[in-house]
Amino acid sequence: MSERKATIASRVGLHARPASIFAAAVGELPIEVTISLENDPVEDAMDASSILSLMSLGAANGDVVVLRAEGDGAVEALEALVKILETDLDAE
Repeated sequence: MSERKATIASRVGLHARPASIFAAAVGELPIEVTISLENDPVEDAMDASSILSLMSLGAANGDVVVLRAEGDGAVEALEALVKILETDLDAE
């Protein structure tokens, strides 16, 4: 299983617009990706392709989240997803 940490860059956190953009990117992948706050137990990880899960995570600007995925292309997929989370999507 591959794992990457990312710091939420959007000014108001992982709210509707950034969550929607991120969930759409995850939904295009052929692998399952989970997300959790850095200090949460692994079993509390949520489906990263679900906008509702992303918003209920409550990740604010500066919070660190952990992305996990398994399968072919997981490392590359997580790298691309980290870039999305570490971009201020509210500034675009």
